[in-house]
Amino acid sequence: MTTTQIPFEGLASGGQRIASADGRTAPAYNPATGQPIADVAQASAADVDATVILAHQRFSQGAWKTMRSRERGQILQRIANLIRERQETLAQIESANGGKPISAARGEIGAVANTFEYYAGAVNKIHGQTIPANANGTALTFREPLGVCVLIVPWNFPLVITGWKVAPALAMGNTVIVKPASATPLSALALADLAVEAGLPEGVLNVLPGSGSVAGNALVSHPLVRKISFTGSTEIGMGVMKQAADGIKRVSLELGGKSANVIFADAYLDTCIESSIFAVYDNAGQDCCARSRIFVERPIFDEFVERFTARAKTLKVGDPMQEATEMGPLITPQHRETVMNYLNIGDAEGAKRLCGGIIPSEAGLAGGNFLTPAVYVDVQAGMRIMQEEVFGPVVCIMPFEGEDEAIKLANDTPYGLSGSLWTRDIGRALRVARAIETGMLSINSSSSVHIEAPFGGMKQSGLGREQGMVALDHYSEYKSVFIAND
Repeated sequence: MTTTQIPFEGLASGGQRIASADGRTAPAYNPATGQPIADVAQASAADVDATVILAHQRFSQGAWKTMRSRERGQILQRIANLIRERQETLAQIESANGGKPISAARGEIGAVANTFEYYAGAVNKIHGQTIPANANGTALTFREPLGVCVLIVPWNFPLVITGWKVAPALAMGNTVIVKPASATPLSALALADLAVEAGLPEGVLNVLPGSGSVAGNALVSHPLVRKISFTGSTEIGMGVMKQAADGIKRVSLELGGKSANVIFADAYLDTCIESSIFAVYDNAGQDCCARSRIFVERPIFDEFVERFTARAKTLKVGDPMQEATEMGPLITPQHRETVMNYLNIGDAEGAKRLCGGIIPSEAGLAGGNFLTPAVYVDVQAGMRIMQEEVFGPVVCIMPFEGEDEAIKLANDTPYGLSGSLWTRDIGRALRVARAIETGMLSINSSSSVHIEAPFGGMKQSGLGREQGMVALDHYSEYKSVFIAND
C-alpha cells in the first residue's frame, strides 16, 4: 500500500518559509473530495511573538514606511502583475482549498490583482492639508502609518479578502501579519511568496496559519500590534473587540449578514431571477453578503417563486474543477452539518421547503461536502431561518404589500451589511434605498463589491470600511503640525 505525499507549507515570516517553533502541523483539505492536499505549519504563541517583534522592527527601521511613494507603488504594481501572470495557478489553489468553481476562482484572482493595482495607484495620492488656523502661523496635517497590522481573514473568500486588507495597509507604509482561516491558508501563503518575488522588503508581509485559539489570540493580544482588521462571525468579532480594548488597538470589523433582496412588481424578472439565484447560491451561500431573505411584492410573488425554484433545481452542483459547475461544496463536513441543522429548524418552524437541502448521491460527489440549494416559502419574519445567518445555500422568500412593509421587513434583522432592490421607478428606488439600514445596496443588481467604493456594514455587521480610498483611513492616523510665524 502506498501513501500519497502531500506538500509541506511553512509559515511565511520575515521573507522566509519556516516550520513552527513546536513543529506542529495540520492538514489543509479539499472540500470537494475530503482529502488532504497540504500539511501546513501551525503558528504557536512563540512564532507569533517572534514575527510581531520582527514586523515591528521592520516598521521602526523605516525602510518601507519612508520609501518614496513612487517606489512603494511600483512594488505593489509588481505584486499585481505577478498575480495576473499566475492567475491559473492561484485559481486552482483557491478552488482546491476552498471548493470554489474554477470559473469563479479565476474571477476572484483577477479581482485580487485589481485590488493591488488600485492601491499601487493610490500610494502617491495620499496627502494631508494646510489649514488656516486662528493663530499666527500655518497648520498642516500628515498621514502617518500605524505600525504592525494584524489582518484576520475568513475561509469563504480567502485571497480576495486578504487582498482587501493587505494592499491598503501596505500602501500606507505599515507592516502586516495575515492570520488566514485554518481551513484555507494556502492562497495567502502563495501571496507572501509572490510579494517577496516582487521585491517587497522581508518582514513587511508575513502569513501565520494556525488556530484562532492559539495564533489568533496571541496576535490580537500582543502589545506591539497597533491595528486589527477582522472579517468573520459577529460572535468572534465581539471577542476580538474586547481583547483589543486592553491595548487601545485600532479595530475594524466586517461581520455577519442576513441581507435582503427586495423585488417590486415592476422589476424585470428575467434579469432579476438569474441575478437573485447567484446572489444567494454563489460560493454555496457561504457569503456574508448573500441575499438570503427575498421579499417579493404580492402581485408577482407566485410567478417569482415558481421561476426562482425552477432555476434553483437546475443549478449545476458538482466538481469545482469542471467548467460547467455553478455551485461547489461547503467548506467542511462540520459546516454542512450546521447548515442541515438549520434546514431541520426551518422545517420544524413550519416553513415550507420547495426544494433542496439534499446531499447529492451522484458518483464522484460522495466524499465531498455537497448540498443542493434549498428554497423556503411560508416563512415568518421571526423564524430563526429568517433571522440567523445560515451561511449556506438556503433562501427564504416572503411576500410584501407596498414600500412601507418592504422597508420594515428588510430592516427586521440585527444585521445591515448588503442587499438588493429591484424596481424601474427611480423615485421609489431612492426612497427605499435610503430607508433600508445597510452599508451597501445594489439597485437592479446583485453586485456589492467594487474596489473603488467603500465596503462594510451597519448594526451588528461591523464597523469601519474596506476598499476605496476610505480604506486608507483605517490604516493611518492624522498628525497635526503647527508652524508659528513668529
